[in-house]
Amino acid sequence: MNDIPQAGAVPSSAATDAKELAEERRRIEKRGWWVRGYSIFVILLLTFAVISLTLPSILSGAETIFRIKLTEAVFGLITLIVLFNLYTVYQEILIKRLRRQLLEKQDHSYILRNLAMIDPLTGLYNRRFAEQRLAAEVARSERRGHPLTVLTLDLNNFKEINDTYGHPAGDQVLQEFASRLNKVIRGADLAVRLGGDEFLVVLPECTLEQLKLVLQRLSSFELDWQGQKIPVTFSAGWKDYEMGDRPEEMLARADEALYTSKRATKKPKSATKPITTVKS
Repeated sequence: MNDIPQAGAVPSSAATDAKELAEERRRIEKRGWWVRGYSIFVILLLTFAVISLTLPSILSGAETIFRIKLTEAVFGLITLIVLFNLYTVYQEILIKRLRRQLLEKQDHSYILRNLAMIDPLTGLYNRRFAEQRLAAEVARSERRGHPLTVLTLDLNNFKEINDTYGHPAGDQVLQEFASRLNKVIRGADLAVRLGGDEFLVVLPECTLEQLKLVLQRLSSFELDWQGQKIPVTFSAGWKDYEMGDRPEEMLARADEALYTSKRATKKPKSATKPITTVKS
């Protein structure tokens, strides 16, 4: 069971952004290794040059004028080493700056990805992402013959809760229901807030027994709100995939089952309703 939204296929724009960031990260790492390797090579080369110039002088006892020229040559080589080290330091600073900018881009990309995929109130996936994921699951079931179920849920008398206790209480009810829903499903399932008090669960390779277990574990509950108990119940309807079904058809049939159930059991002015489930 899950405490956070489940991982799934990401929208194409988010995947493209992630790919571009990964490519930019590889370029920065490659540049860093190039600077380090080139630095080592040049330092070794200059060191070898200094040794080559000084060693013959030491061994043969060169003339004073030659030693002066040699000293100037050594000084020039040392100056080159210092200048190159300064250049290397500058490149390292530049690379660190690029890495920091990349991290900022990653954070920005993560925020945009969440805005595109996640419902801000409940933390569940939103309708836009659910439609993409459901289309992918339907295509997979069509190719491989795997079972697939879509489950729609609707809170009973949610408007009355808002009218009686206020919208903050209604928001708390939605958050608590979403948290409970997320905990009773499997890692491969997808919990979604469609909008308002409507929820959707995409259940790949789900048997009828597993579906009933999800509904049983979800059950009704009471929310403590400022010293008062708010009863929270829901109605449910679901649709199993049949060969040739389209994603929008499955959603429509599940909604039909849900609202048929709600109409059959609704009692005016009642704050509590039994959980009802109907299969389409």
